[in-house]
Amino acid sequence: QVQLVESGGGLAQPGGSLRLSCAASGFTFSSYTMSWARQAPGKGLEWVSGIDSDGSDTYYADSVKGRFTISRDNAKNTLYLQMNSLKPEDTALYRCAKGLGKGRVKEYDYWGQGTQVTVSS
Repeated sequence: QVQLVESGGGLAQPGGSLRLSCAASGFTFSSYTMSWARQAPGKGLEWVSGIDSDGSDTYYADSVKGRFTISRDNAKNTLYLQMNSLKPEDTALYRCAKGLGKGRVKEYDYWGQGTQVTVSS
């Protein structure tokens, strides 16, 4: 069955960095767009970034553009999110998601449980 397992979250200071990973299994990872989304306490789910199946196209929410970088290693079935210049407003539960196909999809069929990121001094 499809499994998405995030890791790499934790506590970071403002201006610091974290690298999140999402280990995927149970499907042909290299055939699907993947994304990251986040949910802050008391708020709805916010899409953060997406990457096409072969990594050739990446796209970001305005709130993270220039600070976050999404990437993937199809040989390792792993999705990454490098987060730099972290701000307190980046505090959230970060979840990876499998797109319904290739390209800039807007629908996702599987989600991981998430990894918590807290940005605080």
